[in-house]
Amino acid sequence: MKPKEIVQEFVRLFNDADAIGLSELYAEDAVNHQVANDPVIGRDSIKEMFENEFANADMVCIVENIFEDGDWAILEWKDPLGLRGCGFFHALDGKIQLQRGYWDKLSFLRMHNLPIPTE
Repeated sequence: MKPKEIVQEFVRLFNDADAIGLSELYAEDAVNHQVANDPVIGRDSIKEMFENEFANADMVCIVENIFEDGDWAILEWKDPLGLRGCGFFHALDGKIQLQRGYWDKLSFLRMHNLPIPTE
């Protein structure tokens, strides 16, 4: 799959809350760095991250744009609650090697009535 196709599949699996399917899109040693959090390293850890996130909040990704440039795809997204963000996906050999995401974590926590860290 090309990077854009991988991101399209990522969105489909994300909206299905399919942590196993999502994790299979990543290389074994991939890094998922949502910049509001510490980087998550390795396919198994990424699967666990998605399992935890889907257990804590109902999330929906609505695609605004997907751009592709070489080995990179860029996703601009929003959700039904008004949160917006973007993700950068570096894909090699049909697998995500690096994902970096930017979004407002404080707004996300408030929208989903999740605890706000004090540190």
